[in-house]
Amino acid sequence: MKIALIGQAAFGKSVLEAIVKKNEDEVVGVFAAPDREGRRRDPIVEAAEELGIPLFQFRRLRAQEAIDQFKSLEPDLCVMAYVTDIVPMDMIEAPTHGTIQYHPSLLPKHRGPSSINWPIAWGETETGLSIFWPDKGLDTGPLLLQKKVEIGPDDTVGSIYFNSLYPDGVDAMLESIDLVRDGKAPSIVQDESEATYEGWFKAADAVIDWSVDGGMLYNLVRAGDPQPGTNTTLNGETVSFYDARLLPDKTDAAAGTVTAIGDDGLRVAVNGGTLLIGRVRFSGGKVAAKEFAEATGLKTGDSFGS
Repeated sequence: MKIALIGQAAFGKSVLEAIVKKNEDEVVGVFAAPDREGRRRDPIVEAAEELGIPLFQFRRLRAQEAIDQFKSLEPDLCVMAYVTDIVPMDMIEAPTHGTIQYHPSLLPKHRGPSSINWPIAWGETETGLSIFWPDKGLDTGPLLLQKKVEIGPDDTVGSIYFNSLYPDGVDAMLESIDLVRDGKAPSIVQDESEATYEGWFKAADAVIDWSVDGGMLYNLVRAGDPQPGTNTTLNGETVSFYDARLLPDKTDAAAGTVTAIGDDGLRVAVNGGTLLIGRVRFSGGKVAAKEFAEATGLKTGDSFGS
């Protein structure tokens, strides 16, 4: 098939390279965002140029010139691999076999832009990925393929994405392309009774409430690692926690109180246990927790949330 790929970042690059390496289809064009002055070029842009694949960088895919360029390639299939721009239906419906898109959740659950963060924040133990046929709605199109992924008790957004959702997603894209080429690709209407939608998981959603159960607090910390960073305050300054672990060690200290400072990090009391914090981001940057303590003069008995 002739494939047009719309994508960005490392995931888009990996999907592009995987299609080319498999050598069963021809990528006739890559559509990516324009280069930004002073910033590193997007990995998918660099990969397209290295592979000698026609590259198109329109500021808005809804622009008529972008639509005309896309249609002129006469693609059999469009593959959307990590897309944040709005893709017009003129593009989505143009290829002979339509368009397929990757989404990191088990649709119809967790539609929206932060579908990895929210399941972790709410303590869910399972998520997954979906390859679907996009339509006019947001993540509402019929399903082609899904794969489940376990969320471990210490998984973060970073670990679940890079260890599972990213590599499994690339494989799922290739599997889906095979199904489309062979005329065996399903199109299963999503069950709207099971649908959920969440917006961006922002720093304001990741503010620590020290009064909650330690397990709930830990879920929030995991959901903000590495972005946007689950945060609290120390002497009025915002600080964010990373590389955390929930320990069963109980203490009489009030939640938010620093109970120990060591080479492995800060131990902070939470309701029902202790939070071990490995790294902290503050005005001085993102550093090891012990380095943060030395830089700020933090000592045992001090409290976060102040």
